[in-house]
Amino acid sequence: MNWVPKLFVFGNAPTSIFKVLDMVEEGTLVPDAVIGVPVGFVGAAESKQKLHESPIPSIVALGSKGGSTIAAAVVNAILYQYKQEMYDYQRFVVPNN
Repeated sequence: MNWVPKLFVFGNAPTSIFKVLDMVEEGTLVPDAVIGVPVGFVGAAESKQKLHESPIPSIVALGSKGGSTIAAAVVNAILYQYKQEMYDYQRFVVPNN
């Protein structure tokens, strides 16, 4: 079986972070990393704090601020860093037509 990296990105739905953390604790999921930046006042800060304190490699915006645009910006920043190091980066590029 081939290894497939698992990166989870959350810009909304803080309950999804709790679900990932529960699955990790149960042993049913082994994520390689989690980007957790959901926005909101109900569960957002708590889910991000719990993720931050977990052993999972993560990028977290602590507090109530965040959102999908922040999540996309984090992913883009990571991809731009890899662009110079990846020999096959072009397969990820969408041509401008």
